[in-house]
Amino acid sequence: MPFMAVRVSGRTAIFTPPPGAVGLLGDFTDWQKNPALPVTGGDISLELPRDSFTEYAWLGEDGKPFADPDNSVRTLNPWWPYPRGVEVGTYARHALWEGEAPHQQGHAHRLAWEGRVFPGTRRAYVYTPPFYDSARLYPVYYVQDGVAFLRTGKLGELMDKALARTLVQPAVLVFLEPGDRSEEYYLNDAYLDFLTDEVLPRIEGEYSVSREASGRGLWGASLGGLISLYLGAARPDLFSRVVAHSGAFIARPDERGRTNTTTAGEWLRERLEAAPPRHLRVSLDTGTLEWLLAPNRRMAAALADLDIPHQYREYQSGHNWVTWRQAAAEALLYMLSKA
Repeated sequence: MPFMAVRVSGRTAIFTPPPGAVGLLGDFTDWQKNPALPVTGGDISLELPRDSFTEYAWLGEDGKPFADPDNSVRTLNPWWPYPRGVEVGTYARHALWEGEAPHQQGHAHRLAWEGRVFPGTRRAYVYTPPFYDSARLYPVYYVQDGVAFLRTGKLGELMDKALARTLVQPAVLVFLEPGDRSEEYYLNDAYLDFLTDEVLPRIEGEYSVSREASGRGLWGASLGGLISLYLGAARPDLFSRVVAHSGAFIARPDERGRTNTTTAGEWLRERLEAAPPRHLRVSLDTGTLEWLLAPNRRMAAALADLDIPHQYREYQSGHNWVTWRQAAAEALLYMLSKA
């Protein structure tokens, strides 16, 4: 990293503002959920967790974020072009990501159809593992934000590596791409109709996957984690496993369809405490540098109090794909372990 971009001393990151910057924002401000740290004429010093990775950007006079021109460390953000990264100490990379891609790899099959529950063209990719055999039934996970999980999260590649090391059982992954993710994922019962009317019949008709709840799971991050846990808990006849990365558990049904993941309260946790989803096995995780840390901790504590099988992990990073790629490795091992 160029010297003038960010200097690190112990746990302190020292940011040098470029021309035109009026503020600093990132994981530590929950991006634009909280005010940017103002530029007052000098460097900005920020104490960060030891061995952490943080995304940040500068705020311009026009009120829009822009990338640090002196920092070439791009992050894994598939939606915004401006985040840059700073590492304090050594951010731990999961061992499952090490090494080259194995010789035997799964295949991603593209699907498209005209939506009925939600208008517009629907798209999905179906990952089938190496040596896929139509004579056997595979567990299946329906993954929200599918293109991001396939291309940025590289969940299929991660599965290949885990299978090559004989750490997990093979599974089929269905990467579902949303239309309007805020509408579809925010506690929307119509998303269940989309799954049951359009997705499950097609996947189960064309691929050798489980037709039973015991072999079906839901997987997602942020709002995708919210809808996954919400539907997985509500429908024991359909699903038995849920992976939620940085679940947006600050949410409450709103008859006007407004999305609120800041002040809405923790309705889903309260709902699960009132009606424990004892049929579920759940993997939860979150970054320590995000506004959803406390709600995820409370959700994990509730699952522990309710004696629901689960794992919960925290990562020294934010609400982003740096966190979720690390977390996905542990989620995969927890859900599909051979042990």
